Amino acid sequence: MNQQTMACVAVIAHRGAAQDAPENTIAAFKLAWQQGADGVEGDFHLTKDMEIVCIHDATTTRTAGQAMRVAEATLAELRQLDVGSWKGASWDGARIPTMAEVLATVPEGKKVFIEIKCGPEIVPVLKQALAKSTLQPGQTVIISFDTKVVAETKRQAPQLKALLLIDFKTDEHTGAVRPSTKEILAMLEQIGADGVDCNAHTIVDQQFMQALRAAHKEVHIWTVDAVTTAKRFLQLGVDSLTSNRAGWLKEQLALVCRLPA
Repeated sequence: MNQQTMACVAVIAHRGAAQDAPENTIAAFKLAWQQGADGVEGDFHLTKDMEIVCIHDATTTRTAGQAMRVAEATLAELRQLDVGSWKGASWDGARIPTMAEVLATVPEGKKVFIEIKCGPEIVPVLKQALAKSTLQPGQTVIISFDTKVVAETKRQAPQLKALLLIDFKTDEHTGAVRPSTKEILAMLEQIGADGVDCNAHTIVDQQFMQALRAAHKEVHIWTVDAVTTAKRFLQLGVDSLTSNRAGWLKEQLALVCRLPA
């Protein structure tokens, strides 16, 4: 591995600097940029009044301590919640940000991975939000586990990069891993996706990479917090690594790259 290899692999901060700050808050995203992340990843839902907000769960219980369903609440109602104090007293008062606020933190030349946690009904609102931002199309990547979301994104906004999230599962009885490479390629073709964003599974090997590259598809990996795991995927030539400790991981990988081969 050399510096050139390292330079072409982006390290993305999962929910912002999620290890050090409350996830999916402006504080977490700003800290990720300060720590040197190449990009950030955030989770987005549509509210009752058609606003896009950044929060992982469909309800606010885990991060706010109060049960409110995002899809059934207005932005004003959600803004009243504190989503920082669960992480520590120093984060008291942190609010659920809007997509516009998250996009506004993204520096020139950096990227934001937008994970859609609801259905395709968000796509028209998403298009408007991105059009109003100062970001270039190449700075945004749409990701979702929902094939309908990816397909609708590519239909309504073909200029946007959209990846299908894959969570590989191993059958404890047969040892088979699903979905298979063949199944993934068929899904990508059907929905017009630009590639995959996979969990860090051993099924992603040289053969997997060759199959996806032959189909001109990108391969991104989540969530990588260990240097040994990161090195394995770097050597395979993946397009990005998403990490809870992106700044730290970049530093460690830079040290590895500077060592003699």
